[in-house]
Amino acid sequence: MQGTRRRSAFTARLVNSTPGEQPHVIDDIRRAILSGDEPPGTLIPIDAVAGFFGVSQIPVREALKVLTGEGLVDHTPNIGYSVAKLTFTEFRELYDVRAALEAAALREAVVHATSIDDELLTESNAAMAATIAAGDERSYHLESRRFHVALLRPSRMDRLVHMYEAAWNITEPARPMARVSADGRVLFHDDHDRMLAAYVARDADRLVTESATHFEHLKAAIEALRDDPDLFRQ
Repeated sequence: MQGTRRRSAFTARLVNSTPGEQPHVIDDIRRAILSGDEPPGTLIPIDAVAGFFGVSQIPVREALKVLTGEGLVDHTPNIGYSVAKLTFTEFRELYDVRAALEAAALREAVVHATSIDDELLTESNAAMAATIAAGDERSYHLESRRFHVALLRPSRMDRLVHMYEAAWNITEPARPMARVSADGRVLFHDDHDRMLAAYVARDADRLVTESATHFEHLKAAIEALRDDPDLFRQ
């Protein structure tokens, strides 16, 4: 019964972004997974997804194979496809990957950043403060990502930024930033304030140090999720 419920929930949350046109099957499945509305381990029924898009099972299978390569989908023989479910160790390692990539890009970012980049970051940081005040966990999760990616964009290291976002994507189904405590979000926002100040000052050394501190705070916060069987393979 649980599998049936989850299958129905997954297809119910699918959105066809190109109604009346050739469906973008892979993009829309990816978007549904990254929304975090269905937890890791949720089954993805090929027949129901194909029926939703009005296509054969072939493009759905092809899309799921690509998403498996991106780390967003698991395939288990004789069971099928599901939203990828990591061990906690794997999950935490992705934060180490992001920390290393962010540190590498930040030094280049401050070299090329402009006042327009400063304005975008300031706006994003203010938006995060508003979500904290409103207790809006989902919007905080989205704004946090927007802030970090905006930090890196001026680096002109497009491949690195792509890898950074790919690593972030794999952790998205668990929606970790929507699960931390209110006090944790305030702590992260203080980190962001200091990172923004260093960025605007074009102080690369201080910015990299503040980024490293922020990731230590992130990893300490997600420790509380370690034993959640709905999020991680035990």
